[in-house]
Amino acid sequence: MKDILIIDDEPEIRHFLSYLLTQKGYHVTLCKSGRDFYQMLPELSVDLAMIDVKLPDASGLDLLKQLKQAFPACKTIIMTGYSTVKTAIEAIKLGANDYMEKPFDQIEEVEALIEHLLDYPEAPGDADIQHLVGKLGLIIGESEDMRHLLTLAYKIARKNINVLIEGETGSGKDLLAQFIHQASRRADSPFIAVNCGALSESLLESELFGHEKGAFTGAVKSRKGVFEIAHNGSLFLDEIAEASSATQVKLLRTIETGEFRRIGDEELRRTNTRIIAASHVNLSRAVEENRFREDLLYRLEVVKLTIPPLRNRREDIPLLVKHFLNVHQSSLIFSDEAMTILMDYSWPGNIRELSNVVKRAITFAEGEVSLMTPSYLPEKMNNSPILLENQQLDQIKGSPLESYIDNWKKGIVQLWESENETALDEVLLRVKELEVEVGRAFVTKAMKETMGNRKAAAERMKISTRQLRYLLSEKS
Repeated sequence: MKDILIIDDEPEIRHFLSYLLTQKGYHVTLCKSGRDFYQMLPELSVDLAMIDVKLPDASGLDLLKQLKQAFPACKTIIMTGYSTVKTAIEAIKLGANDYMEKPFDQIEEVEALIEHLLDYPEAPGDADIQHLVGKLGLIIGESEDMRHLLTLAYKIARKNINVLIEGETGSGKDLLAQFIHQASRRADSPFIAVNCGALSESLLESELFGHEKGAFTGAVKSRKGVFEIAHNGSLFLDEIAEASSATQVKLLRTIETGEFRRIGDEELRRTNTRIIAASHVNLSRAVEENRFREDLLYRLEVVKLTIPPLRNRREDIPLLVKHFLNVHQSSLIFSDEAMTILMDYSWPGNIRELSNVVKRAITFAEGEVSLMTPSYLPEKMNNSPILLENQQLDQIKGSPLESYIDNWKKGIVQLWESENETALDEVLLRVKELEVEVGRAFVTKAMKETMGNRKAAAERMKISTRQLRYLLSEKS
């Protein structure tokens, strides 16, 4: 028999849940305050706890922390009113499995959630997360921050609340928005994305709300806006900070009331659209600078998710590189030195920039080499501290070709001075090896100087591309 703990100061809630869950065959313990909880804690046995956020003498979050310390495997559900949804989200960040809003309108959902949590003791939802990640091309990688972010995004996806995504340009805000939509109950309805920074004020208003025929010059026919198209689905407003003050006012009204009018129309229309907004700027700072409406931010930021920049999750770079190589169906690999440079780079353009770097390297190297060296990376990356340090080391120690020639010469001199019999074939073989090594070194140098362009390198060396490929294939 599973043990369930109910912590709530409202007698009606305690008695209702006790009756409901006892009928289902669970053993239920009731608690009305923080004081009761701490007195009971030493004797408790708990598989699942339902905790009210606001108690007369304690914070539900504090009780959650204590409970998770005492019973790490215990499943927890936070109970909250709409006004305290943000607190419930904080509870999820602290380890709560889910939250429910009071009053409980759908008793079946309460029962289903409890059964689901108790039936799946090992992190329910992990399989769904992995499926969606694979479907969308997201890479969780080894970063603990990304794992936590996607777990939180998955938990809040099924709630009918707006989400704000913040992150630097190129960090993958659009993919996270699609992940939330696909994990939500709206997955079968439209997902529409609008870049607020890519349209003028008038065009953005028309894009959002639609217009009637003749509403303005060029409006030759009536057109639905995305609030109509995305009805019952999700609307992703990218770069929301770029929306004008007038557009922000209209957005606020629609988000608050669910109502809007097409441009040039008096008819009031309704929409049931979930808003997922994103910005590469800090909207709280934009509010302080009077560049963004505080009341609109409050409506958008029911939940805020912040994507870590790529430089803060460098351990994921090899996995991301492998993913982009697979996307382009390339069998090429990056050399250790090239991968070191990728790991060391600051990535101001984040994952989008990494994707472009991999695509560029493939374009230069495909059909020429199987191993991509630093020469296939952009020049700005070849000026990274690690590569410069290696170059300085080469200058001190001498080039690889110079080192090879020194060793080769020592070997030949040893053969010359040897009193034993020396086969001429062995000497000529070593001369042939020198010829190939020197040729390969000069070709490699030319390839670096032409950024991996095989044709340009061959022309510079006054040889055919076939000869160049022969030398790079390392055949003797």
